[in-house]
Amino acid sequence: MLTEDGKHLYVSYDEYHNLIEKLAIKIHQSGWPFDTILCLARGGMRPGDILSRIFDKPLAIMSTSSYRAEAGTVQGHLDIARYITTPKGEIAGRVLLVDDLADSGHTLKAVVDMLRTNYKPITELRTAVIWTKGVSSFAPDYSVEFLPTNPWIHQPFEYYDSMTPEKLLEKWKV
Repeated sequence: MLTEDGKHLYVSYDEYHNLIEKLAIKIHQSGWPFDTILCLARGGMRPGDILSRIFDKPLAIMSTSSYRAEAGTVQGHLDIARYITTPKGEIAGRVLLVDDLADSGHTLKAVVDMLRTNYKPITELRTAVIWTKGVSSFAPDYSVEFLPTNPWIHQPFEYYDSMTPEKLLEKWKV
């Protein structure tokens, strides 16, 4: 649910999964036959996992990180992992790169540029996200929702960002 001021978007688990299913439909309707899904950890892991199951394609993982300050709300220096974890040797062929959103677009652009430069076995690369913000400098190939007001997206699992083992013990009275 988008707040009246347009600055916050609150997403339930049901909405989140529905959006991933709509993304799958867009990808399917494009007719593009890809070989592997490469998700960006952490935001792209959940959509990547679900898309991997729907399309019955192997899931590769690349870690990136840029949101660290202010409890993960301020973008900092972008770190991109040197290696990709993949179940089948080196990543190759037609690759669908998946993340949760195109915020500034900086991460997706940097990863796409790095993959095109350093991973010659990738013959074609397309990108898929759930949300694209109006300020994004990167236009993904597949996206479900365009957010012109650039709200902060509160995803349903953010609850765990402030969870600790001690809080779980307290919650479950273990």
